[in-house]
Formats: sequence, C-alpha cells, structure tokens
Amino acid sequence: MLVVLIVAITAAVSLTLARLPGEIASVWITNGVLAGWLLSRRTALWPGYLLAGFASELSVRLLIGDGVFVGAALSAINLVEILIIAVLVRRAIPDIANPRRWLGLGGVATTSTLLACAVAGLLAGAVVSGTSGTPFLIRFLTWYSAHVVGMVIVGTLTLVVHRKGIRLIKAPGQRWDFVRCMLLLAVVCGGVFAQSTYPLLFLVYPALLFGVYRHRFAGVVVGISLLGIIGIIATTMGYGPLTLVGDGSGIERTILLQLFLAAACVMSFPVALGMAERARMIARVRESEMRYRMLADYSHEVVVRMDASGNRLYVSPSASDILGWEPSELLGPSQDLVHADDRAIQQQTLAAVLASGHPVTAIYRMRHKDGRYVWMEAMARPIPSEQAQSTDIIFSGRDVTQRVAAEQALQASRRELEKQARVDSLTGLANRRQFDERLALALTRARRQGLAVALMYMDIDHFKQINDTLGHLAGDKVLRIFGERLSGCVRAGDLVARLGGDEFIVLVEDLSAPAGAESIARKLISVMGEGMAIDGAVLQVTTSIGIAYSSHPAVAATLTATADSALYDAKHSGRNTYRLVMADEAADAS
Repeated sequence: MLVVLIVAITAAVSLTLARLPGEIASVWITNGVLAGWLLSRRTALWPGYLLAGFASELSVRLLIGDGVFVGAALSAINLVEILIIAVLVRRAIPDIANPRRWLGLGGVATTSTLLACAVAGLLAGAVVSGTSGTPFLIRFLTWYSAHVVGMVIVGTLTLVVHRKGIRLIKAPGQRWDFVRCMLLLAVVCGGVFAQSTYPLLFLVYPALLFGVYRHRFAGVVVGISLLGIIGIIATTMGYGPLTLVGDGSGIERTILLQLFLAAACVMSFPVALGMAERARMIARVRESEMRYRMLADYSHEVVVRMDASGNRLYVSPSASDILGWEPSELLGPSQDLVHADDRAIQQQTLAAVLASGHPVTAIYRMRHKDGRYVWMEAMARPIPSEQAQSTDIIFSGRDVTQRVAAEQALQASRRELEKQARVDSLTGLANRRQFDERLALALTRARRQGLAVALMYMDIDHFKQINDTLGHLAGDKVLRIFGERLSGCVRAGDLVARLGGDEFIVLVEDLSAPAGAESIARKLISVMGEGMAIDGAVLQVTTSIGIAYSSHPAVAATLTATADSALYDAKHSGRNTYRLVMADEAADAS
C-alpha cells in the first residue's frame, strides 16, 4: 500500500535527523503527509489509512531502537494529532477543493493545527520526559514546533500536489521561471547556511517571498521545503548562523531552526492566500465582464452605456442591425438621434433614473441612418461609474416599430368602430344612439341651469315615391343632400341626427324663446325649396317639421312624443310646413 510506504519513508527521515532513540525530530513531516492524504479522500476510508500509518510508523520506530512502549505511545499520539486536524477541517470545510473556501481553509487549518499539536505535544512531552528524564517543557516545545512546522509545510504540499498534480507549477511556459525562482532561493539559503560568521538568516526571506509572489502555493511549499532541507542538513553538520547562538546545544539549535521555518511560514502563507484570492477575484471579474460583453454583443437589443454627461461609452454591435449605425459612429458625445417630438420623453427618463436610482422604461423614436425613424422601447437603469462618486446609465432598447404600428392601427380601428356605433354611415350624421345620449345630457343641464330645449322632428315628404320611381340609390343621394342642408341650417352646437329611413331630428339647446326653433324650421324649408340634381333630373323635395319646445325641465319621452305629434299635425296641414307645440302645455293637458 502506497500510504504505508510514504509513512515509513517520511518517519525514517524525520527520526534519523533526531540522531538518538527516543529523541524528538526537529521537523516532523509524517503527520502532514497523512493528514493531507486523509483530507483528499472520503471519510469512510480514514480508519484503514490510520491503522496502516500507525503500523508503518511503529515499525520504523522499533527498527531505530525505540522501545515498544515509547514507539507505540508516540505513534498513537501522532494518530490523535492527525485525527483532530482532519476532523476539524472536514467538518468546517467539506469541499477543500473549492477555491472560494481557500481563505477559510487557511484559517481553519491553522487553528486546528495549533490545537492538535498542543494536545499531542502535552502527551508526547509527558511520555518522553518520563522515560528519558529530560525536562518536560523542552520536550513539549520541541515536539510542538516540529509538528507545527511539518504540518504546515508538508500537509499543504500534500493537498496541493494531490489536487493539482503537475499543474502545481501552472502553465508550461512558467515552469522554467518556477525552477529559476527555486534555484535562486536554494543558492541564497545555501550561501547563508554555508557560513557561521554572520547572522544573515534575514537574506533568505526576500528570495522566498519573491518565489511565493510569482508562484503562490507552489512557491510556498517547495520554497519552505528547500529551507527546511538545507537548514536541517547544515545545522546538523554544525554549519550556519544558528551555531552563533548560545552554547550550540542540539536542542537549542533545533528550536531556533524551527522558529526560523515557522517565521517563513507565517510570512509566506498569507501572501500566497492573498495572491490566490486576488487571482480568483480577477478571474471572476474577467468572467463576469466576458459574460456581460457576450450578452451585450450578441443581444438582439441595442445596449448603450452612457455617463451622466451624455457621452456614450459603449454601444453594442446590434446598433448596426437595428439603427444602421456602426457602434464606433455612436461613441463619444451623444448625437441627437431622438425625434424632436420625443426628446422631452428621453430627457425626463434620464432625469428620473438619476433622481430615483430605479430603472425606467420609455418608448420614443430614434433616427435610422437612412433617415427614417424607428420606435424603440428602452429601459434605462443606473450603474456605478468607473469614476468615483459618479453614476453611469445603461440603456437596453429594442425595435418595437411593428408593435407600435399594430397598436396605432388597433386604436384607429377602435375609433372607427366607436364612430360607426355613434354615427349614421349614410349621411355622416349622429345616429339614434348618439342622439339618446345627447338628449339625456341636454335635459340634465336644462334642469340644473333652467334653460329651454327644443326638439325638431322631420321627414321628407313623399320619400317613398322617390325610392319607388328612381330607386334606392337615388333615395340615398336625396338623404345625403337633405342631411347636408339640414346641418347648414343649424347652429354649431346643435345636434343633427338621422333616426332611420327619412326621419331626422335636431336637438336645440340654450334657446331664449320658441322663435329660435321656428327660425331654423323656416330656413330649412326655404333651403329645401331649391331643387336637387339627382341622376340628371332636378327633384323638388320638401319636408314637414314638428317642433316640441320646453322652457321647464322636461322628460325625454314627453319631449319626443310632443315633437312627433307636432310632425303629424304638419303633415295633415299639407306638408312643406312646420308646427310648434309647447311641451309644457302638452304635458299639462295630458
């Protein structure tokens, strides 16, 4: 099993560097390998890997001379440490591969590592100090720092390698740059630890941070691994700046080396996390911009971005399809393409958007490049400007010319239907429906204001003979001419209506005396004395008129019945004449 081999090798390396049986290694890398291995796999597989790791580490400890008790105890303590870290990280961040959780992962991993290494350090310090007689505090600090450094370096490296593999060094074109950065770090670190005269450890950090800046996590894990390898080898052999401190004892050097590596981790990991988050945010912005650009470029609507002063900053390619203008022709100061009658609408829209901060939709005409106008339905919404404390406006407009034309045609059709429902189609005069409405309103006003009302009923004398002898087409012409002459005899505010057949009616309001209605009747009889030219013949057409006059509030039924009775009297009097009846007196008589 691969995990057994890896644990055995890493344990052997770490324990060999400790030199003596029962000693604690200066950097413990095995736990980092196994913790990273567990977090890369399903939780259900953990027991098998933990047992394999325990058995492999215990075997190595027995081979180098640790007793059964010490070896088993320290191997078990290492499992406790690994399990605490793995459980806490898995519970807090189940998907460690999600780049959005990396900042959180760094915080959780650091906290769990410090906690787990402290718990394990207390247990291990008690075991080692109890069996070797060395001070507990020194053993605890040595264990704690060795395991923290090893977990941070190797645990992170294991996770990154497992997730990215060869992609750890990013694009192929950057791999040689990665090699050069690590080679520079190795040379600087080697030079610092090759001499024991000057305390030059600080020179290593700029080279490390340069590699981290260039290659992020790859620079962290490989760079700190190089520092650990070179530092451990040199310090163990008695070289390097650490030999300048204290009496040069092994434990003292080990603690100083651990502090050196811990400082490298503290400096480099936040930089790597920050660079990774920055790269992720840049990628998100680029993706968002690409998505926005794609939607705008390939939309069937015209998308325009305009600043508050009216300069067009962006125009989508669909402008050429809808308005005939190339986007480049529309950029810059706003051209006056809006129809003169609609400019106020557009200006009101802009003002409303900037004042309220809410989207506003308006419909107006814009000039096509060929000179015609296109109806556009544009929604304007405010967006933050690239300039601080400013607001841009996004217009999203579509061609609604066909829809507007259809709506206008529908309105015209409705008006025509309304007209047909209220107008006589033959003469163009009001029909019975419109007359009934006007009569009701006139009587209401008369009752409220105390005004007189006259109703004039009339028909064409011997009209049936005209239809029988000359035909209905000639009869229709007579009706039209009669309606025109009748309209010319009344005042502008009077209503002339055709009730049907040859029956006509005139509603006269605001009269001061019956003489006003009689004047209209006499004028009409006089005008009708003129002959009508119908199909090459001149016809003498006369009319009989009945007038109902009411100086007091009247009822429509009474007024119309009185006018009809007056018309009957005019016909019995020889036709081509009129009769006036006072509707008030007729109502009293009945």
